Amino acid sequence: MTLKTICILGGTGFVGRHLAATLPQDQYRVRILTRTPAKARPLTVLPNVGVEFCNPFDAHDLREILATADILINLVGILNEKKDDGKGFHKAHVELTRLAIQACLDTGTTRYLHMSALHADANAGKSHYLRSKGEAEDLAHAAARSGLQVTSFRPSVIFGPGDSFFNRFAGLLKFTPGIFPLACAQARFAPVYVGDVVAAFTRAITDKKTIGRRYDLCGPQVYTLKQLVEFTAQTVGVHRLVIGLPDILAKIQAHILQNVPTKPFSMDNYRSLQIDSTCTDNGLIELGIKPASIESVVPRYLGYLNRGTHIPER
Repeated sequence: MTLKTICILGGTGFVGRHLAATLPQDQYRVRILTRTPAKARPLTVLPNVGVEFCNPFDAHDLREILATADILINLVGILNEKKDDGKGFHKAHVELTRLAIQACLDTGTTRYLHMSALHADANAGKSHYLRSKGEAEDLAHAAARSGLQVTSFRPSVIFGPGDSFFNRFAGLLKFTPGIFPLACAQARFAPVYVGDVVAAFTRAITDKKTIGRRYDLCGPQVYTLKQLVEFTAQTVGVHRLVIGLPDILAKIQAHILQNVPTKPFSMDNYRSLQIDSTCTDNGLIELGIKPASIESVVPRYLGYLNRGTHIPER
């Protein structure tokens, strides 16, 4: 049996690592495309997973590698940029997607799976992140007119081992004594398990009914950001009073923290949080995937088992 070749852009990231480890080794040959092969080295121990040096912004590089590919999966995404002018988001999301699509069309790679974001919209108000994600998603689907078979996924915040959501808050909570000031505390999320997101991608590869579709992906429940941070504190066993900041203080916090080297919070994060990250129709259900809850997964990888952990009432 001839194995199909899947190339993954963004394969060294959180979702990419889980996806590469999950794709059936007896069906697919996986190629992680990256400018920093050292980041992908742990993935090379997986059967049928290889690493290809590739500058994704070099059209020649992309065409050369995709010449033998059957499927391209684009998982590239950033949550922050160096400045606050949208140029970093546009390059990572829109420009790269345009190059990836053209490379597919040039080489005859007919199947393209695209990671977008919940409520991504080219006209999404002031959020550079959501606007650039929406523009990239629209570019991908517009390529269907040229024969590209496109499916896109629009997840809420993704959680699981190695995530940058619960793990980051766990770290911040441990080093914040007593009171934890929280911007946008009433922003609402439906966190979705990385294993379920990976299952959605995997099923779409073989299910022709998914071609041309855009799937919103959400977990089974909706929580405020404050509830999620309180849940994290309980899960890691620290006692913190989580205080929601008034809007003006939330903006001040964003202005300050976006200049911190690790940029834990930015003005664009603030703008994105003005839109609730929740689903009307959950694509996981349509794909036959039962969404996992945070309570059933998060305590295991945060390393604190507490049978009494629950989501606090608002």
